[in-house]
Amino acid sequence: LVLLVPSSVVFAGDIVHEDDKSPKRPGCDNNFVLVKVPIWIDGEEEMQFVGVGARFGPTLESQEKRANQTTVALADPLDCCSKPKNKLTGEAIMVHRGNCSFVTKANVAEDAGASALLIINNQTDLLKMVCDEHETDLSIGIPIVMLPQDAGESLKRSMATNSHVAIQIYSPKRPLVDVAEVFLWLMAVSTILCASYWSASSAREAAIELLKDDSDFYQKKETHNSSGVIDINATSAICFVVIASCFLIMLYKLMSYVFIEILVVIFCIGGFEGSLTCVVALLSRVRWFESAAESYVTIPFIGHVSYLTLGVAPFCLALSILWGVFRTVSFAWIGQDVLGITLIITVLQIVRVPNLKVGTVLLVCALLYDITWVFLSNLWFHESVMIVVARGDGSGEDGIPMLLKIPRLFDPWGGYSIIGFGDIIIPGLVVSFSLRF
Repeated sequence: LVLLVPSSVVFAGDIVHEDDKSPKRPGCDNNFVLVKVPIWIDGEEEMQFVGVGARFGPTLESQEKRANQTTVALADPLDCCSKPKNKLTGEAIMVHRGNCSFVTKANVAEDAGASALLIINNQTDLLKMVCDEHETDLSIGIPIVMLPQDAGESLKRSMATNSHVAIQIYSPKRPLVDVAEVFLWLMAVSTILCASYWSASSAREAAIELLKDDSDFYQKKETHNSSGVIDINATSAICFVVIASCFLIMLYKLMSYVFIEILVVIFCIGGFEGSLTCVVALLSRVRWFESAAESYVTIPFIGHVSYLTLGVAPFCLALSILWGVFRTVSFAWIGQDVLGITLIITVLQIVRVPNLKVGTVLLVCALLYDITWVFLSNLWFHESVMIVVARGDGSGEDGIPMLLKIPRLFDPWGGYSIIGFGDIIIPGLVVSFSLRF
C-alpha cells in the first residue's frame, strides 16, 4: 500500500486547461484558465472567489498590481440577454446564466458600456464557456468570467445593503519551480540516506556479532532471512506491478470519503509503528535509556516488550491520533511528513533487496508502473489515474495520506508539492543494498 503512489506531482490542480474537445475557431480559441476575483466592500478586501475564464474574449491580466479595481453592478434584466435598463459607465456587470448564449451576454454587456462580465452559475460548480457554431460576432473586448453560485449570492447580499462593491479580475501564472519542491527533494533524499545507512549499519553489527559467536552459525544465518527481515525476489517485484495496479484501479473506481478514512486509519497504524521503531532505536543509543531498552516485560498477546518501548508508545500513539483527528488544519502536513518519514525508514529496515538482479527488476517494474498510470492511463480513462488517486478527487479530502507534502510557498494558487512513498522506498531499497554490499 505504501508503494501505491510512487509518482511525484504538484498537488494543487491545473490552472490552465487545454480542452481539445471544445470547439475552437478564430476569436474563440482561449484556453480555459482559473481566475482570481477578490472582492472589496466599502474599500476593504473582504473575500476572494475563484472563477473560470471563457473560450472567447481578451487574455486576462496575470499580475494583481496591474488588474484594475472595478465597481460591480447587477444587470437589469438579470440574464443580460437584452440591453440593460441601468446605465453603465465602465462597471463590471453581474448577470445570471441562462436564456441566451454566453457570447450574446458578452456582446450585450460590452455594447452597454460594461468593462467586464461576471456570469453567475446556477450551481456550485464552474462551467466551461464556449461559442456556439452559428455565432460569428466574437470580437469581444471585455473579460468574461464565470463564478459559482455561492459567489453570486455573497455579492448580491453585499450590494443589497447599498455597500460599494468592487472587484479585480486576474489569472496569475504558476511558477515553473517552487522552492517547496527543493525542500521536498532534500527531504526525500535525506530519508533515503538515513534509512539506507541505518539498514547497512544494522546488517554490519549483526554480522559482526554472529562472527564473534560462531562462524558456522553465521554461515547458516546467511542462508536464511534475518529475524524480521524480508528479502524480496524477482517474482515479488513483478507481482508488485500487478497487485499495485489492481489496487490503484480499485481506489480510482471506489474513491470516496469512507475509502479515504480507511486509508487514514491504516496510515495512522503504520505511522505509529514507524515512529515507535525510530524513536526507540534512537533513544536506546543514549546512555540514560540503555537500562530501559535492555529491560523487558511480558505483555499478554504481545510478548516481550522493553520498558523504553512502553514509555515511548503513548507519545507515538498520541501523535498518530492527533494527526488523524486534525489532519485538515493548515499545518497538519508536518505531522503527516513526520509519520510518513518514520514509516518509510522502518519499511527500509524490514524489506531489502538481496542482489542487483532483483534491484534491477524492481526498478524497471516501478518505471513501467509509473509510466502506465501517470501518462498512458490518459488514453484509457481520459485522465491520469495516479494523479486523480493522489489528489483524492471525489472524496472530499485533500488526497490519500501515503504521501510526503510541503505547501508551495511562492505559488499564488497555493497547493502542495507531493511525492509518493514509492518514489522514496524503491530507490532506497537499491541504495541500502549498495551500502550493505
